[in-house]
Amino acid sequence: MPVSTMIVVAESVWSRFNLVAYLQQIWWFEVDGVIKFPFPADSYTLSFRLHLGRFSKRLGRRVCSFEHTHGWGIKPVRFELFTTDGQQALCECCLDDTEHDEINGYHKRGCWIDYKVGEFIVTDSDPVTEVRFSMKQIDCTHSKGGLCVDSVFIIPSDLKDRKRRGVLK
Repeated sequence: MPVSTMIVVAESVWSRFNLVAYLQQIWWFEVDGVIKFPFPADSYTLSFRLHLGRFSKRLGRRVCSFEHTHGWGIKPVRFELFTTDGQQALCECCLDDTEHDEINGYHKRGCWIDYKVGEFIVTDSDPVTEVRFSMKQIDCTHSKGGLCVDSVFIIPSDLKDRKRRGVLK
C-alpha cells in the first residue's frame, strides 16, 4: 500500500466559515463524525457541503483554480449515516463526474455542492439521538486532490418546503 501523503491547507475560501480544509494531495480520504443531540421529533436530512477547486483573488475578483483537482472521478466516495435506533443510509457518487446535475448543469467544479447522505426520523427527543456519519474514499490505487470540505448539515427534511410556504422568514 502506498504511503499516504496529505497536504491540508486551512484557508479562507468564501464558505460558511473563515477557514475550511483544502486537500491538495491525498491517497486515502476519510471524514468521520458523531453528534449526540435531543432532536425534536421530525424527519431530518444529513448532507456534506463540498467544493472542487481552490479559491483565490486576482485583481479583486474571486477566481477558482483546478490545478490540483484530480482523482475524484475515478472511484466513488462513500457517504454513510447511522443512528442509535438502527436507522442507516448509504450512497456513493463520484465527486467529479460529467453526468448532468440538475442544479449545476454539467459542471460541478467551482460550485459548493450539498451531497445528500440520507434521511433519518426522530420520534421522541428523549433519549438523546446519536448520529454517526462519514465520507470515505479509501482506494489507494490513485491520488486525489483539490477538495474543500466546508461542513455537514443536519436539517429538517421539509425545511425548503417550509421556507417556500413562508413559514420561515
